[in-house]
Amino acid sequence: MRINLTKDWCLRMAQLEAKADSEIGAGLLAIDPVFDSKAAPVASSEETTLAFSRFVQLARRDRGLSLEKLAENADVEVSELLSIEENSQYKPDLRTVYQLANFFKVQRTNLLQVAGLTVPKDSHIANEAVRFAARSEPVAALTTEERSALEAFVSVLSEQK
Repeated sequence: MRINLTKDWCLRMAQLEAKADSEIGAGLLAIDPVFDSKAAPVASSEETTLAFSRFVQLARRDRGLSLEKLAENADVEVSELLSIEENSQYKPDLRTVYQLANFFKVQRTNLLQVAGLTVPKDSHIANEAVRFAARSEPVAALTTEERSALEAFVSVLSEQK
């Protein structure tokens, strides 16, 4: 089942977030230029989107999951996961990134930035994404270095502001 969010609902959630000083999640869409079709396109670096692709692939493999099982567990389309892993330039749906962030237990705002769906707000995340992409190679089993790179990147993505 897919849930479609209206811009009005997102604006209300963004207002609630501002008042409550907490993150509801979907309200972020209302204040993000990606959600507004009139906004300028978000500039995304190839390195961060490559990091997103590799992150999904390595995190999935680290948990011993097939694409189908990850799709089922995260409630996303298997075809989109395949596109994410096979094409580092693919722009995933916002919902997919939210679902993956929840499943992998990382901060949604950070993963949205790495996926190239929000305006980069933290150069630290972008720098770590580049380092992660440079240190990870898609192979059959995670090497010790890849596992270390994955764990370090997950810790950066999990940081709360």
